[in-house]
Amino acid sequence: MTAPARPHFRSRPHIRFRPHEDVTDTMSSSTVITNIAALVTNDPSLGDNSPLGLVRDAAVVIDGDRVAWTGESSKAPATDNRLDAGGRAVLPGFVDSHSHLLFGGDRTEEFNARMSGRPYSAGGIRTTVAATRAASDAELEAGLTRYLEEALRQGTTTFETKSGYGLTTADESRALRVAARHTDEVTFLGAHIVAPELADDPAAYVALVTGEMLDACAPYARWIDVFCEKGAFDGDQARAILTAGKAKGLHPRVHANQLSHGPGVQLAVDLDAASADHCTHLTDTDVDALANSRTVATLLPGAEFSTRAEWPDARRLIDAGVTVALSTDCNPGSSFTSSVPFCVALAVRDMGMTPDEAVWSATAGGAAALRRDDIGRLTPGAYADLTLLDAPSHVHLAYRPGVPLVAGVWRRGVQMV
Repeated sequence: MTAPARPHFRSRPHIRFRPHEDVTDTMSSSTVITNIAALVTNDPSLGDNSPLGLVRDAAVVIDGDRVAWTGESSKAPATDNRLDAGGRAVLPGFVDSHSHLLFGGDRTEEFNARMSGRPYSAGGIRTTVAATRAASDAELEAGLTRYLEEALRQGTTTFETKSGYGLTTADESRALRVAARHTDEVTFLGAHIVAPELADDPAAYVALVTGEMLDACAPYARWIDVFCEKGAFDGDQARAILTAGKAKGLHPRVHANQLSHGPGVQLAVDLDAASADHCTHLTDTDVDALANSRTVATLLPGAEFSTRAEWPDARRLIDAGVTVALSTDCNPGSSFTSSVPFCVALAVRDMGMTPDEAVWSATAGGAAALRRDDIGRLTPGAYADLTLLDAPSHVHLAYRPGVPLVAGVWRRGVQMV
């Protein structure tokens, strides 16, 4: 039997990620993608009625920057253009809801040393702080766009990114200013660690973060985050920082319970944070609090892989009813990967997730961690962010780890890859 023809993907000029600057006006006509072997919609009312809303022998209609219709291929409405997916799988573009992409230098030597026996600690961040302060705006932006394009080729269509490697008012605000040119999901993380020059006076640094630095950074950010951990910020300091951010209109996120048990998860729930990230060391009380809140537990398996740390127990969280997201935590120290497919494979192999759960968490879960309902799903009205795999099923993301399966990417209705 003759194999179905592969869809043709023409090269595209560089297009920024920022939602309100996309070139959707270049695609005002409608397009139907047919002959999709398995379509992940993340709408449980569709297809097999599972959380993935999996539709077999499916089609999806794109009209401008939005999804106009999804369903069985035989029932697809007429459109201006038609594309044959060749019996391959389509899923929503990945939503990477936790990354640190504004930095200078790298930490190759630290990684090499750690793999030779030295454990990761928060102190390693200081190396990147020095390199970031020394970098020009152009160098920071060049690095950011490099990693964004790298992520796009692997199916990521929405990303959040943070400051946190400047730790001065000027350096934090310029990082956010650069990030805001590429995404609306910008997070102020002045509270990553205490700035080296104030290491002996953390109270003074907290005052800086909640005062002058916050004033300068808030106009460029949607979120505020804090590393609530031994060696970084304790519960009281973290609460003061997040509360100050909320007063400026920024919504909380929390680096919580990564290296040890601490107050981060409870603080996130108390403040209605969109996400508690890492969630490795949890008590039953922490799990119950997450299960009875809107706060998403964002798991970051690249960090555990890159530091040989204990894996988060995704199975425990999911079975308790917690909403779970998967993200890369792309950063130069503890998780230097931009690949959501790699994180999906790790979550299935080492964190107790099923392939369906991991794919949902990397799409709809990431959208929930950003409090968004217009991404992470392929239903009418959502943004037309699609990833086409060179495989008949989304399960291949875990089944074939390390294989470059992404064959095409549409973002806001525009074919990017």
